[in-house]
Amino acid sequence: MKIAVLLGGTSAERDVSIKTGFAIARALKANGHEVLAIDCAFGNKTMDFESEFLIKTTHSDIEARKLELDRNIFSTIDFLLAEKIDLVFIALHGGYGENGQVQALLSLAGIPFTGSGYVASALGMDKHNSKVLFHSREIPVASWMMIQQGETPNLHRVQELGLPLVVKPNTQGSTVGLTILKDLDKLNDALETAFQFDQQVMLESFIPGRELTVTILGNEALPIVEIIPESGFYNYESKYQSGRTQYITPAEIPADLTSRIQASALNAFRTLGCNGYARADYRMQPDNQFFCLEVNTLPGMTPTSLVPKAAKAVGIDFNQLMERIVELGMK
Repeated sequence: MKIAVLLGGTSAERDVSIKTGFAIARALKANGHEVLAIDCAFGNKTMDFESEFLIKTTHSDIEARKLELDRNIFSTIDFLLAEKIDLVFIALHGGYGENGQVQALLSLAGIPFTGSGYVASALGMDKHNSKVLFHSREIPVASWMMIQQGETPNLHRVQELGLPLVVKPNTQGSTVGLTILKDLDKLNDALETAFQFDQQVMLESFIPGRELTVTILGNEALPIVEIIPESGFYNYESKYQSGRTQYITPAEIPADLTSRIQASALNAFRTLGCNGYARADYRMQPDNQFFCLEVNTLPGMTPTSLVPKAAKAVGIDFNQLMERIVELGMK
């Protein structure tokens, strides 16, 4: 098949997207496909994914040209149609790649693509709306409140959430703009950081305990991965710098509890209307009560990423995983 891997883009997660996209493109080529790696930020610009050199672009560089670059997604769609692409493998993170805009354009153009459709993608990216849906389906979530940019926080409600407190942009991933707040005197600083990336910010009760994640592939929940960052917090550096985090796969959890968490992850996946594959993130307290944090509809595929680790635990190597995702996309 002729497959285009969409990567890069204009979000704060651009560089991670390029790493993900290069890894995917190499695997697809090894599987015998004709592969183009296209940087959506520049329309129809193809990238040499077999090179070890990764183009680094600062967030300020992208912001300076963001309006122009965002428009280039339309020329990307034109390019895909002209090249008669059989399937698009979406390797974008954040921004229009993960919020459903690219999925909507591909659907209108009649081009098959990997992962979830535009509605599920938009819901998964919106932490507030996804939590509302999860709560309605009895999927446990941490207590939270929302603050709009320019709004004065209700300190009584903030105090009810308790400390520590997670302060994060509503529509960002990879812990971009996130603060674990331990002192309410620094609330304004945390809000200022988060508002750099979104006009809506979520304040969420911090769940002490273990960090867990469940990959959904097709209609199957893969083995749970436990994440143990050396810093104690699974931040951007812990996610993407090798050796900064310990991963236990499968997580050392009793079988009945494992089944309950996997069932919850499948429920969350279906509640949002996801397709193909996704990753549901959880925190579990010392008393084994667990809470769903979010569903990531475009999880990373870098060498330290979680989905390949879960797949490997059931005997699916990286190239086989990419092929399975392609098959699910073609359906």
